[in-house]
Amino acid sequence: MSAPLDRTLVPPALQDAGMLEALATELGTPLFVYDEDDLRRRCREYVSTFGAGNVAYAGKAFLCVAMARLAAEEGLHLHVALHAGFPPERIVFHGNNKSTAELTAALDAGVGRVVADSFDELDRLERLATERSAQPSVLVRVTPGVEAHTHEFIETGTLDSKFGFTTHDGVALEAARRVVESPALRLGGVHCHIGSMIERLDAYARAVTIVIDLCAAIAESTGTRVDELNMGGGLAARYLATDPVMSLSEYESTLRTTVKECIANAGIGEAPRLMVEPGRSISAPAAVTLFRVGTVKTIPHGRTYVAVDGGMSDNPRPVLYGAGYEAYLPDRIDEPRPLACSIAGKHCEQGDVVVTDARLPDGVHVGDLLAMPVTGAYGYAMASNYNKVPRPAVVFVRDGQARVVVRRETADDLVRLDQA
Repeated sequence: MSAPLDRTLVPPALQDAGMLEALATELGTPLFVYDEDDLRRRCREYVSTFGAGNVAYAGKAFLCVAMARLAAEEGLHLHVALHAGFPPERIVFHGNNKSTAELTAALDAGVGRVVADSFDELDRLERLATERSAQPSVLVRVTPGVEAHTHEFIETGTLDSKFGFTTHDGVALEAARRVVESPALRLGGVHCHIGSMIERLDAYARAVTIVIDLCAAIAESTGTRVDELNMGGGLAARYLATDPVMSLSEYESTLRTTVKECIANAGIGEAPRLMVEPGRSISAPAAVTLFRVGTVKTIPHGRTYVAVDGGMSDNPRPVLYGAGYEAYLPDRIDEPRPLACSIAGKHCEQGDVVVTDARLPDGVHVGDLLAMPVTGAYGYAMASNYNKVPRPAVVFVRDGQARVVVRRETADDLVRLDQA
């Protein structure tokens, strides 16, 4: 366990310790730093694997104006956001409780797909579409009852999920029939997302089998062919050196082969277009978070705490569901890491521990720059002002040049909404 950090966890452009130190000195810490070329490479790999027009970036993983523009430039659709001048026809609009105002904004903007999550939503959407003489493309989100073998908080395809229409008891079929029969709505396809951090591809195969059976039932019941099968995202990112390397080609092959076999067995002719919505697997590996060490404390007969100037306000994943990360000192990245310690956050919570079982080189000192790799997803996206801490800045690095794409919040930002 004293081995140096596995460098494959750090994007190439972010392995320059001098550059990271300069950024931390100039812009402060905590600081999210992304390798822009790595982001673009991962986007292009998805488009190359699944085909142009068949990939939507899941903006909940990480989204800012610069990221939205990057996704647009790389030919991805965008899941969630109506922002940054992104082409509205390439937006896939999600949510389990979309308000009337949100649906109105989506229709007025001309979003490409609305992923319907409930009968109540279908009622609202139909009324609003009728008022506007619109006919939005609707994807019916289904929950196939598949165990994704991930943490229960990020598992979304079980029968008891808050998302979508269950495939049991004909519920999802009834939702599809409701869309087909509506003069104001158009059935664009079926959507299925079974969870996040999925390492077992057989879970996808089982979900595809169930959803293709639903497509066959829709065709038989309504006479309408399902043109699009959106299997969501969820492919795991590699956070720890011991985590498996997930193959994008194997992921695509599992989905594509299962669709082909199931279509043949169902006898419904041409397969629907396959679409996916990666988020974490694009943005997570492309970034590191930089911190400054503020305290090194060894408890007699206990553990050593290395406290940093961030914590659960810039990355709540470890507190929420025990997410694991690596830690390292950028200027000592290739040194052995014999020091067993916990990387503690600065917040008034005993549970605010960023990395519980960290390994660092001996001789960690106050003022050292410490980095956590694979923090590009659900770090900044879930950041908060807990304990009235300003949220960090976000930097993109490309060709040796850094640009701030989200500025650091200030003390004034913390009170800008307050009314005395």
